[in-house]
Amino acid sequence: MTHGSFISLLESEDRVLRESAFKSLYSTYKIYKNTMASVLNSQMKQLIFNAKARNYPSTLHASLDETNVPVEVYHNLIQAVHENMSYMHKYVRLRKKLLKLDELHMYDLYTPIVKDVNVAITFEEAKKNVMEAVKPLGTDYQRILQEGFENRWIDVYENVGKRSGAYSAGARVHPYVLLNHKDTLDSEFTLAHEMGHALHSYLSNKHQPPVYSEYKIFVAEVASTCNEALLMEYLLNKTTDKYERAYLINYFLEQFRTTLYRQTMFAEFELKINKMVEEGENLTADTVCALYRELNKQYYGDDMVIDEEIDQEWERIPHFYYNFYVFQYATGYSAAIALSRRILAEGEPAVKDYIQFLSSGCSKDPVSLLKDAGVDMTTAKPVNDALKLFDKLIDELDQLLSE
Repeated sequence: MTHGSFISLLESEDRVLRESAFKSLYSTYKIYKNTMASVLNSQMKQLIFNAKARNYPSTLHASLDETNVPVEVYHNLIQAVHENMSYMHKYVRLRKKLLKLDELHMYDLYTPIVKDVNVAITFEEAKKNVMEAVKPLGTDYQRILQEGFENRWIDVYENVGKRSGAYSAGARVHPYVLLNHKDTLDSEFTLAHEMGHALHSYLSNKHQPPVYSEYKIFVAEVASTCNEALLMEYLLNKTTDKYERAYLINYFLEQFRTTLYRQTMFAEFELKINKMVEEGENLTADTVCALYRELNKQYYGDDMVIDEEIDQEWERIPHFYYNFYVFQYATGYSAAIALSRRILAEGEPAVKDYIQFLSSGCSKDPVSLLKDAGVDMTTAKPVNDALKLFDKLIDELDQLLSE
């Protein structure tokens, strides 16, 4: 049982193994909860000191000012997710039903609903699928992608001493992409994701002077996730097998759950703990665990058993020791879904705006760049539209597996 193996164990079909891994990890974190709460409290105090020293109204204002993102974007995200919480509760009920469980526990969230689908995908197959998926973005985009595939931009497989995960570094000569490819659907989507980052960096470096070439974190996940959305659309249109389609939809739904809902829950937790310390309260293990538990109840609903171990999860999320970072995953995902839908629906005008966005680096503030591409993140519309798609996919999965 390690931090790195935890999620793969939760994906197991063996429920006893999932429960054992879940309890093993969090029982260990529980031993250190007072220390971790003290560290988190100190981090909040540091952020508050820096915000006050620079005359910001709050730590949130101080953090978002760095990238010129209005604080309303943060609050709009949380409000929009709250107003669409019924979709998440609906998904939890469906997962409980399809897994045929009397009780759905937190350790049942990651195991696939659809089993036994053959999705072995070689790297060569993954490249072909990604290339076809981004066809709506035009031949110039495909040409750059092909150049990356053929000219050693990508370190593909695991190796001795190589770091885990995946990463794209936007060097000026050309981007370098690190993968640890396995022949899985997840690895195929990782390729699409990282090459989205790579082409964003390539086009910004090509069209902007160095001072404006590095795009802000707020838009960093947009290009990568837009590629994933286009790949999902391509694969769904390509498949003729009911169970393969259901498997793909299950994968898509999990992206919504983990990126839009879960990261917004994290963002709300971060906002609340900052406010608590700003109002003079010290964070203790008990207060932080209680807050985190209530948020899980709110987000997952009555059909989920909120196991006591989940109270400790905040300890293992490194982003809580950053500075209002996690909300950008959820806003970026919403923007990417909106952009991919516009590209597929409108064609050339939307593609032109999108390529301009990829080529703009940080020549404007990130909210303005997204507006130019056709997405207004100062409103709740992108989040609402993305969650309507989530609801539609839930219904389709239910129908596919109930036939």
